Amino acid sequence: MDWRAPVIDYCERQSPAFWAEPANAVSNFAFIIAAAAGFLLWRRRGGADYPALAIIIVTASVGVGSFIFHTVATRGAMLLDVIPIAIFIYGYFLLALRRYFRLPIALAAAITLAFAAFSSFAGTIEALNGSVGYLPALGALSIFAALLWSRGQRETARALAAAALLFAVSLVFRTIDRAVCPMFPLGAHFVWHLLNACVLWLLLRAALRAGPRRDQASPIQKAKEPTAA
Repeated sequence: MDWRAPVIDYCERQSPAFWAEPANAVSNFAFIIAAAAGFLLWRRRGGADYPALAIIIVTASVGVGSFIFHTVATRGAMLLDVIPIAIFIYGYFLLALRRYFRLPIALAAAITLAFAAFSSFAGTIEALNGSVGYLPALGALSIFAALLWSRGQRETARALAAAALLFAVSLVFRTIDRAVCPMFPLGAHFVWHLLNACVLWLLLRAALRAGPRRDQASPIQKAKEPTAA
């Protein structure tokens, strides 16, 4: 396989030039904003939630990798786009099983591997402009939201349900990118980026709110603090 071969898969790109997809490229900064907002929330909650921090870093890498792909636009650069997305999906899936459902690590890992295998198979189906591979993630979000609602974890359930709804809308825009090309030369892929960044932010916020918080000093730290005169 020629990793330097150009990839012209999106409506906006009409040539292999570096800046042939300005809207698709610049819209990736929405992921950086989502990651920055997540990091600020992580700091406000005490900076103790390292699994969530890892997901925040992956969110930033999604934006960086996708920016590179939508500018360099080669088969090799495509890996920088798809790998961070896959890490986020399966990493968050594992985190959800552990954090929201309290599953043992071995069971959660086994379920995550099975989900990854199913998602990989779905990704081989040529339909919906390549969006089929994301349908398992949409289904998982919806199922998690319903299960959490039934368990009384209403706040997290609402957050995941909102993320699932927004994700479904973003998939529509990803799917119709080529179809709208004759009417709108920019296409619709950049809207997928913008909405998907909002989805990742909703998921990050839900994970952080359900995670550990270190916002109170220990008794030893309190003893060392000077008292007001």
